Amino acid sequence: MTHPYFGAPGGTAALAHRGFSPAGLENSMAAFQAAVDLGYRYVETDAHGTADGRAVLMHDASLDRTTDRAGRIAELPWAEVRRARVGGVEPVPVLEDVLGTWPDVRVNVDVKERSGVEPVAAAIERTAAHDRVCVASFSAARRDATVARLSRPVATSAATAEAVTFLLTGRVAARGFDAYQVPWRFRGRRVLTGRHVRAAHRAGRPVHVWTVNDPDDMRALLDVGVDGIISDRADVLRDVLVERGLWA
Repeated sequence: MTHPYFGAPGGTAALAHRGFSPAGLENSMAAFQAAVDLGYRYVETDAHGTADGRAVLMHDASLDRTTDRAGRIAELPWAEVRRARVGGVEPVPVLEDVLGTWPDVRVNVDVKERSGVEPVAAAIERTAAHDRVCVASFSAARRDATVARLSRPVATSAATAEAVTFLLTGRVAARGFDAYQVPWRFRGRRVLTGRHVRAAHRAGRPVHVWTVNDPDDMRALLDVGVDGIISDRADVLRDVLVERGLWA
């Protein structure tokens, strides 16, 4: 828990999942601004690399679902991607946009494909944002390849296989990453318990949980001691943390 990204020990990190946009403008500058306006100091996002090496913030590998254009990001130059509009109205941002616009905001970035490895690392280097970035990925290889290209350490999160091992066995990996970011339910069944959280804490690893949108679920997770919650409903999460005296 020593990396600056995680803040002071004992705090609860509230992460706005793809920013905050009930209107469906996920991973747009408007969504990140809405989270900041609510008082958020952590945002979660996703990154793909364009054909010419820009780290585009989008969950999907293609523009099709969330924008007014189509095509795989990895096969398009930035000059084409930048013409797309999220929800038909908002420009598609790159990682430097978020890191540069809000220099006090901490950014959890999920490197979605191999195309994003070098662009994400380059964006972190250009903005010198190492102390306020957590690099995550479903793939440990992508995460590690991104971190290997950096001149200074960033925070890192468990990849899928590492998280599954933790949830199934309760055993904490000896090394390789700084935090567990895990689901708390799978196929309707609770998979994260207080035993998991205590084991992670004994090893010095914070536990962040995604994606939690129900206030009662948020309260249950706070009761077992999780260190952070990732939510689409940034407004609801803020209210629950205020209620608990945990909103910073």
